[in-house]
Amino acid sequence: MDILNQIIQSLNKEEIRFYKLLAQRTQVGGVRKDVKLFDEMRKKGDAFDEEVFLKKHYNHQTKNAYYRLKNRLLNDVSESLALHHFSDDEQGYALHLLALEKYFSTQNKFKVAHYFLKKAETLALKNENFQLLDIIYAEYIKLSHELFQVNPETYIHKRTANLQNINSLKQIDDILAAVAYRLKTTQNFKQGDVSIMQVLQKTIDDFSNDAALKKSPVLRLKIYQAVSQLLLQRRAYLALEEYLLKLYNDFSAEGLFTKANHDTHLQMLTYIVNSLFKNNKINQSLQYTEQLKQAMEQYNHLHYDKYFFFYYNSLVINYSVIDKPKAIEILNQLKSHKQIKSNQYYEIFVYLNLAVQHFDMRQYHEAIRALNKLYVLQSYKNTDNALKFKIALADLIIRFELQDFDVFDYKLAQMRKDFGDLLKQKENIKEATFLKLIVVLAKQPWQQLTAKNQAQMLAFIDTYSLAQQADDEILGYVAWLKSKVK
Repeated sequence: MDILNQIIQSLNKEEIRFYKLLAQRTQVGGVRKDVKLFDEMRKKGDAFDEEVFLKKHYNHQTKNAYYRLKNRLLNDVSESLALHHFSDDEQGYALHLLALEKYFSTQNKFKVAHYFLKKAETLALKNENFQLLDIIYAEYIKLSHELFQVNPETYIHKRTANLQNINSLKQIDDILAAVAYRLKTTQNFKQGDVSIMQVLQKTIDDFSNDAALKKSPVLRLKIYQAVSQLLLQRRAYLALEEYLLKLYNDFSAEGLFTKANHDTHLQMLTYIVNSLFKNNKINQSLQYTEQLKQAMEQYNHLHYDKYFFFYYNSLVINYSVIDKPKAIEILNQLKSHKQIKSNQYYEIFVYLNLAVQHFDMRQYHEAIRALNKLYVLQSYKNTDNALKFKIALADLIIRFELQDFDVFDYKLAQMRKDFGDLLKQKENIKEATFLKLIVVLAKQPWQQLTAKNQAQMLAFIDTYSLAQQADDEILGYVAWLKSKVK
């Protein structure tokens, strides 16, 4: 899918409506080709065929006219998005104001330019955007040649002071590097002599004598990003939970969450929800899920679409533990939601989780129906082969439970044919071993197995039972095999 098609597929209902209004503002009569191209791409997505469109709308003309149309449409859609969203984010709005200042300066409307420059400065100061302030102060100095009321000395001093802030950002980067290194070399975050907060505070003290910098929201947010990513990579969920809850409470109490960093606010809530879930604190996780929903509705639903899936994912994973029918109900509601259909990963998530929930409730026919619906999705056809491999293994487990061994044998042969290369890879040794064991069980129940086969199954359980179920296992191999061992 090319860039234009990707952008068009990403548009929500409001963005589409806004583009159509802009596109039709100069329309004299009939439907323009650029709008036809837009509608065709939006309707067909990956299935859009340029040759079919060319034949239908350009007859025997060269492709140059079509490529000019595509470029114009790309520019128009990009301009539409910029106009629609220029005020969504304060930093983006500051850039928009600066662009207006530059435009009016070229038109010799210097008082108007000065008006927009002051507004841009206010927003840049509010968001500690020191690089943008450097550009703004340079514009003030240029403007002083045209407006006597703009004293260049004022902005020369401001620019000099701002350079210190820029240097502070470099110091922040140094502190972040030191924080990341010290956390990597601190082995125990769960309990023991050293806590995350102690490591962070000592590192900041060691590398900065600037009291204001130590309290800077910019530094604290950047440290949050670095620390949370590191703890996620190490799967240190207890440490992550402790760190995030303290940080979130501190930020909330100090009023540091604003429209400018609302994306980070929502991300932090998402991390809290997931860390609590990983630590089996389901009720707390659901409480913060509700907080996430409330935060998503702030600032006229700013970033709502971005976190829509994370919110529903939070509901599903938690209710899958305490109320599986509720999880199924939520997944069924999601099936027809426009935002689910707009993303191939989301669609796969819905049907795959429906299969898992029904399987866990021993509703095996419903589990297979969910998988069968998954297989016909265009998104499934385009998905990664490694995921298809894990889904095929889950399918075999469900067929086994249904005692549908004719289909089991057919699916097994198909799996060996489609994923033979993956079964030979070292990283898939767990799946390859499990596949051999399930094939043995399909031929004979546990009681009739040879001592060697029984020993192999017990060895598999012993080898993998201490480890957590891998995130990429659709159905837990160890738990299922344990249920068959008598």
